Amino acid sequence: MSDATPDSAPRRDWLSLLARAPANRLADLFPDPLPEHALLRAPEIGSVMVRGRTGGTGTPFNLGEMTVTRCSLRLTDGTVGHAYVQGRDRTHALRAAVLDALMQTDAAPDLRRRCLDPLAQEEAQRRATRAAKAAATKVDFFTMVRGEDK
Repeated sequence: MSDATPDSAPRRDWLSLLARAPANRLADLFPDPLPEHALLRAPEIGSVMVRGRTGGTGTPFNLGEMTVTRCSLRLTDGTVGHAYVQGRDRTHALRAAVLDALMQTDAAPDLRRRCLDPLAQEEAQRRATRAAKAAATKVDFFTMVRGEDK
């Protein structure tokens, strides 16, 4: 059961997209200088336990640890932004946290158009390409009925 409320779904979606975005592409779409901000938690590197489920629905199990970088900050208007990104890229975490904060302001429609929409489209294209490559190697197994098996 999820703790998410309907109001938190869009934020969850953009945080997830920012976490998965290639750091260099995010920097291209949202270049320096970043808006003025105060760090609540400077970008720091740590690890989290990744959990899996057999078949996607089975009992959870610990799959292993993953390195992440997190950051929290406050814009000058008081809006707080957070980010967790895979890997050790402090700049990626900082940029994602600034975008999270700005997405909670009146700047959201412009940022969605300039940053989030292109990232989502590029991610969808990467997934489609990966799926097409996987589909090209698919093997269908079937059983033939032989005459003497009657």
